[in-house]
Amino acid sequence: MKAADKADARTPGAKKDGGKAGEKKPEKLSRKEFEAELEKLEEELVKVQLWVQHEGAKIVIVFEGRDAAGKGGVIKRITERVSPRVFHVVALPAPTEREKSQLYMQRYVKHLPSAGEVIIFDRSWYNRAGVERVMGFCSERDVQRFLKMCPAVERVIVDSGIILIKYWFEVSQDEQTRRFKSRINDGRKIWKLSPMDLESHRRWYDFSRARDDMLQATDTPFAPWYIVDADDKRRARLNCISHLLSLIPYKEIKREKVKLPKRQKPKGYQEPRNRPYKHVPQRY
Repeated sequence: MKAADKADARTPGAKKDGGKAGEKKPEKLSRKEFEAELEKLEEELVKVQLWVQHEGAKIVIVFEGRDAAGKGGVIKRITERVSPRVFHVVALPAPTEREKSQLYMQRYVKHLPSAGEVIIFDRSWYNRAGVERVMGFCSERDVQRFLKMCPAVERVIVDSGIILIKYWFEVSQDEQTRRFKSRINDGRKIWKLSPMDLESHRRWYDFSRARDDMLQATDTPFAPWYIVDADDKRRARLNCISHLLSLIPYKEIKREKVKLPKRQKPKGYQEPRNRPYKHVPQRY
């Protein structure tokens, strides 16, 4: 085993079975337990939304991690019960030729929040330190420049009043393999399996080395990385959302009690009959 591979074995999620020596895995949460806890967290996320709108707060949440580690599932649960006008998910495609000619951070900066917004990056500027580096989409000089520049840019972001929160989702080799095989055999998930995903499975240790360099260079006191152990999807989702809430200084905004008004009188209006509308067939 190479020295870099030995170092990887000491980093989060590197152990093949996803656990530490002598550590007993907790029992799997039932769907009922998971949904009961998730409902409580969703209520708190709504309070965050109302606080963000009331205070004009600006929040950026960066989600990075292994392919098939469960970033998308957590993002879905965070955004499920809140307004898309407040919580925006940014998942950028590969850069265009025009974007490739720009300052690297330029296409990300324009998505930073205005007052009253929460921006969730499903992958972010850290592509440069991860997939772009491993797959040879940029030079090593570009990578080193990025790793040196990134903390300074994030310092400016934080000093502007934006709350910046960064998560890295880690999954074990065995669990990643299981999830990839599940995608291959499930018609609902096959779209999640790109050629890049297959390469990330094959080049596990290349991505490990890139991750280690990235975390070492960009884990700062003002913008630290938080590692989510994601072998257990349900626990990872609850742990991440609970932790996220703990980092946001929100307070419950008191609202007037909602009272449903009475409907107006029809004043002679009747629903039209025998109109040639096209109805959806009732097949269920």
